[in-house]
Amino acid sequence: MLVRGASALARELGVSPLVVGLTVVAFGTSAPELAVNVTAAWRGDAGLAFGNVVGSNVFNLLGILGVTALVTPLPVPEQILRVDLWVMGAATALLVAAAVTGLRVTRGEGAGLLALFVGYMVWTVT
Repeated sequence: MLVRGASALARELGVSPLVVGLTVVAFGTSAPELAVNVTAAWRGDAGLAFGNVVGSNVFNLLGILGVTALVTPLPVPEQILRVDLWVMGAATALLVAAAVTGLRVTRGEGAGLLALFVGYMVWTVT
């Protein structure tokens, strides 16, 4: 249902399914993680919040993508190779830099990461 709905949304909006996958579907599947992380951080369990983010992304990249590619080979769209892969690499580098400086991600660093995400989303949609 998710795939059919996302494909229909992309057709309706006249945008590529890649854009819908990078925005609507990604947000929809990450919203529960956001709730867990906010709750964990609010309760002072930063290890759970940070581990959830890193673990989820590593599992999605290696586990989910790996299993999917076992079922059927996946062509990699040109935009992902040209732009999105580099954005993901830069975001990872920024997160590592933020995490190792002072061994914490401060509110300012979090605001910066969020601003970069919003900028990326705006750029992706437009």
